[in-house]
Amino acid sequence: MSSLFPTYARWDIEPRKASGLKITSETGKEYLDFTSGIGVLNLGHCHEKVKMAVTEQLNKYWHVSNMFQSSIQERTAKMLADASGLSQVFFANSGAEANEAAIKLARKATGKSKIVTCQQSFHGRTFATMAATGQEKIKTGFGPMLASFEYVPFNDHDAMKAAIDENTAAVMIEIVQGEGGIHVVQQSYLDAIQTKCQEHGALLIIDEIQTGIGRTGKPFAFQHFNILPDIITSAKGLGNGLPIGAMIGKEELSVFFDPGSHGSTFGGNPVSVSAAEAVLKEIFQSGFLKETVKKAEYLESELAKALNGIEEVKEIRGLGMMVGIECKQDVQVFLMELQEEGLLVLSAGPKVLRLLPSLTVSESEIDTAINKIKKVLAIKQTV
Repeated sequence: MSSLFPTYARWDIEPRKASGLKITSETGKEYLDFTSGIGVLNLGHCHEKVKMAVTEQLNKYWHVSNMFQSSIQERTAKMLADASGLSQVFFANSGAEANEAAIKLARKATGKSKIVTCQQSFHGRTFATMAATGQEKIKTGFGPMLASFEYVPFNDHDAMKAAIDENTAAVMIEIVQGEGGIHVVQQSYLDAIQTKCQEHGALLIIDEIQTGIGRTGKPFAFQHFNILPDIITSAKGLGNGLPIGAMIGKEELSVFFDPGSHGSTFGGNPVSVSAAEAVLKEIFQSGFLKETVKKAEYLESELAKALNGIEEVKEIRGLGMMVGIECKQDVQVFLMELQEEGLLVLSAGPKVLRLLPSLTVSESEIDTAINKIKKVLAIKQTV
């Protein structure tokens, strides 16, 4: 019997080594990884520059505390601030912790308590972020939930405008609902949210945990739209596999997070931050995201051509390197069949296949993945 709590429905695969987009299992089977560790490995497995940065930091020291000055935190925070158009950064260990910090800051800065989020959203599994998440299935058995969270349908302008009132501290929203089915926000919806937030003195928080750090072809996904949020949160791709999260906010909010108001023993750990610095240098360098956009366009166009006419496929949607294939039936059987074919993908809800390849993916790897997906879905059509 395993000594691990059974909180994960684990695949029957144990990795032996991984590099780029390839995972080799203990049995010797090779897999093409289009999961990126659930949107984490934006630079692929065991990226050399990240490995070098982490090794260099390990040879210096790997923990002191946040009582010390940290030039590596300062440099990395500056890159995040410059890339986002915001100003101040708080480092945490995960996306959930970054979202917790955002919720705390919004309530303290506004003196209000209500947080408006969307149905089918996902913001984490800690108590505040679980309350913020618009999916009942992750809350079952853990109630009562924290009060003052309200949920509205995604992209429903009228419902959102009605929910934002004088008691609202913030609206927290994803640009693309990653766990909720790969649904992309509408510009008009964001416009309505920002206008209504400004009317009532509420903050706009964009959860960029899965969409940020180049995943959609821009440093942050909100930059596809004509808005500037008050706070964004980042994690996943930020550390390329090392545990780190970040809350990034406007300068005027810094007064509300003064010494002693918030903290984390391990947040901003020098090893994780060294990984993040290497990631940001690589992804934000000239030309990298242009190539990402080209590859994302190639993935979108080739996938559409390959799956055209396959009855099982209802819709292909997404933004950049976040792609959802909505099917007519539950996709779990497809996930297992694709694994047999040597391709790892995810689900996003019961009927959506989710593709999250590393941004370093090649066109030939895209072709290989598409051929495997077409084979599995086309076979299902003939059964």
